[in-house]
Amino acid sequence: MTITAVIMAGGKGERFWPKSRTHLPKQFLNISGNKSMIQQTISRLENLIDIKQIFIVTNELYAELIRAQIPHLPHDNIIIEPIGRNTAPCVGLASIIIEAKYPDSTMVVLPSDHIIENEDGFIKILKTAVEVAQKDNNLVTLGIKPVYPETGYGYIESTKQIQHINELEVHKVNKFVEKPDFQTAQEYLASGNFFWNSGIFIWKTSVIRNYIKLFMPEMHDLLETMKCAFNKEDKNQVIRSEFIKMPDQSIDYGIMEKAENIYVIPCVFGWDDVGSWTALDRINDRDENGNVIKGNILNIDTKRCIIESNGKLIATLGIEDLIVVDTEDVTLICTKDKAQEVKLLLKELRTQKLEQYL
Repeated sequence: MTITAVIMAGGKGERFWPKSRTHLPKQFLNISGNKSMIQQTISRLENLIDIKQIFIVTNELYAELIRAQIPHLPHDNIIIEPIGRNTAPCVGLASIIIEAKYPDSTMVVLPSDHIIENEDGFIKILKTAVEVAQKDNNLVTLGIKPVYPETGYGYIESTKQIQHINELEVHKVNKFVEKPDFQTAQEYLASGNFFWNSGIFIWKTSVIRNYIKLFMPEMHDLLETMKCAFNKEDKNQVIRSEFIKMPDQSIDYGIMEKAENIYVIPCVFGWDDVGSWTALDRINDRDENGNVIKGNILNIDTKRCIIESNGKLIATLGIEDLIVVDTEDVTLICTKDKAQEVKLLLKELRTQKLEQYL
């Protein structure tokens, strides 16, 4: 059975503004290391999957960026979404394209903007996940063992039904739960059977197609219309006209919260989704005062800050727990506890018709 991968790369990374912009979002930036996040994702997957079997779903705006950053990826493997419609339509569109090319295949679905430190450990777990997915009609997800009470992630609750495959635990999933408040997150952490939802899924292409038909029949019908147009001259026009009718729904809500035979493999491989600027605290070294510093910085009595310069000298004195990010045309200054709310600034920019800063 052919193993394929679907990388979701259409997001704008708005909580990483002002470095992540509409024309160059987070997944195309070098956040950690000397490669962009999407280049790291491709490189990681190539330890298991041939590049010819890796597909990237994105929007038209980023197709050229992908071609420039991943020149060895076949051009036909760049799947263009006519409009952003969340992860369920993204997976659905990829599934019919892969099904046509590789009828007997397994799909690994994952975001383009995650950091994974232990890549060997990741591949070992992925191989086991593929093995579990290819058995019966199982859906498999990777759950990250929580190390603190995070309120910004969804969680997966496992049952006590555990099997051991290739020296790894494979848990039957009880349910997916939404982002919790802090007290609930503490309870999840203490329980030991809740895991962060990584957004990484593994299933047979035929199985996810059947689940879409079962739980999202309207979307299934739209996909069937698209599929019937694959060998016609107006293929792209049909895909565009049908895709815009798709529901704006996540694969978690549309399928995973309703399906049976779901398994989660608990993971510890240095994972981070780099969801906001505070992620830099977790993935970078800090100085003696707990600061993450990049660029031309002069700081005195500065503690637990994240400061990034675009070349201009940034001088700080007597500040704590701030994020300071300077780009060519924007300087962001906010407290760390507001890092998840950076998107509010983008909303205000749109309100004031200052789209040139987005």
